[in-house]
Order: sequence, then C-alpha cells, then structure tokens
Amino acid sequence: MAETPALPEAFKRIETYLTERNLEPTAVCAFEMRSPGQFNEDTFRTFNEAYIGKLEAWGILVDGENPVARANVIPATSSLTEPGIHAFSYVRPTEETQFGDTFVIAGSGEAPEGKGNYRDNIIALDDTSPAGFAKKTDWVIGEMARRLGAFGRGWGDVTNVQVYTTLPYEDAHAQLAKQVPTYADIAWQYCSPPVEGLVFEMDCRRVRAEEVLR
Repeated sequence: MAETPALPEAFKRIETYLTERNLEPTAVCAFEMRSPGQFNEDTFRTFNEAYIGKLEAWGILVDGENPVARANVIPATSSLTEPGIHAFSYVRPTEETQFGDTFVIAGSGEAPEGKGNYRDNIIALDDTSPAGFAKKTDWVIGEMARRLGAFGRGWGDVTNVQVYTTLPYEDAHAQLAKQVPTYADIAWQYCSPPVEGLVFEMDCRRVRAEEVLR
C-alpha cells in the first residue's frame, strides 16, 4: 500500500480490493505488517490473539491453524501510532504455467517458534558482537532454507528476499547473494523484529507481480 493504514482500515481496503476482483478474503496468503514499537511477550500474545480472530472471521483458519504467512516488523523511523499493514499477498486462479508455482515464506527472527516464549530461546541473546550477530544471521538463513524445503523449494526459486535489521549485515548479505538467483531482489529494510530481544529477521517469496495500492 502507498501508506500503512491501521489494521481496521487496512482490512477494509483489502476486502474491497478482493471483492472488486471477485475474490474472497480467503485468497489472502500473507501480510507485511508494521508496528510503532517492539512488543514484549505479553503484548505480542495479545496482539496475535486479536489478529487470529480476524483471520477466523474471514474463514481463513484451517482446522483452527493459521496458514497465512506474516512479517510484523518495527521501522526504525516512522510516524506509526498503532500496528498497520504495509503490504499483503493473495492467490488467484491462473492458466499461466511458464513462471511456475509462487509462494510466500513467513518471516522469522533468531529464535525457534513454538517454544512458549522468545527470550529464553533467542540465539546469542543480547550478543550483537560480530561473532554473536553471525550466529543469529546463520540461524535465520538456515531457518529460511528449512521453510523453503518444506515447500519443496530452495534459494534458487525465490524472486525476493527481505532482511529486517538495524545492524550492519554485510556478511549475511554476501552469504545470501551467493545462493539466490542474480535476478532476485535482496532488500534491506531498516526495521527491527517485533519482539524485544530479537535483532534480525528475514522472509522470502516467489511472486509474479507487485502492485502499489493508493
């Protein structure tokens, strides 16, 4: 989107956009969110409960589970006062097969998910030295590769990689540049991951086209 509307307005705009294209909200497959500041464990849990409630109302949940990819990051400089949506991805029927399958891989910071909390599981917690940051970036890059593998895909299939950190990440960039296709875009966004203690996040995707909504 050309701006970052707050969640209630953003959801309305998405519904309108999809309706105009004869698509249901269940066509949504990914969100790129922005928030004004990092969450602690409790506020992030509360935020997620409300977010999942919206997906449930849209009929997106599958057996109670959330299939929608997401990155929710914190711009280092912004005028946001509440969480909003920067972009979204959706699926639609197509007869075009030359480009191949498309996908969006959810963002991950340097902590395994599903462990109950983040802080106790953050890789190299509070260590932003070159050695500590390398441990973080290596783990996240490995996690992205694992998630790609779950789709039967690899780095050679992506068209876009997005990196979110406010720390220099040249070594990680060099590592990525050796693995992704030369046509793929590696974008560094000057943002922090959503939860306190995390400093590096990535996501990746393979998409046919991007559109700016005004």
